[in-house]
Amino acid sequence: MTLTFNEVDEQQRWYSVDDGVMGGESQSQFSVVDGEGCFHGEVSLENGGGFASVRRKPNGFEPTLANALGLALTVRGDGRTYQLRLKSTSLGDASAYRVKFTPSQNAWETLHFPWDTFEAVRRGTVLTDAPPLHPSDLTQVGFLIADRTAGSFCLQLTRMDALR
Repeated sequence: MTLTFNEVDEQQRWYSVDDGVMGGESQSQFSVVDGEGCFHGEVSLENGGGFASVRRKPNGFEPTLANALGLALTVRGDGRTYQLRLKSTSLGDASAYRVKFTPSQNAWETLHFPWDTFEAVRRGTVLTDAPPLHPSDLTQVGFLIADRTAGSFCLQLTRMDALR
């Protein structure tokens, strides 16, 4: 499985879920330009907010994830910490598996995330009794920023690959 950002309709597959669902004012979007994806926007701490996220269904690569050892991202950051988040049928609607990462600002890098590096969370709280992540149960993949810092952000991506 490889997800690149060269398809014309890739941008339409991503949608935002920001803190406006609870009264916050953060805003984000996912853009695709010249083979590069970008999760960007503005985090606001007003009205109890402080997070922004984008997600998409794993359509096009979910069957091959069942045999993968994890995921790899080719990214460039802005000095802020992000989360790669995976929704699964194993967890409730408000829960996800996450791994945090702070990509380099100055160079593209490929980060490797074996399945056992993901932790189950519900609204930021780690779920100690959650089942282990089963890649065959994934229903969504996404990115979230919730670093308690107001301001603009931009996470650039060129690839997402299954680890073999």
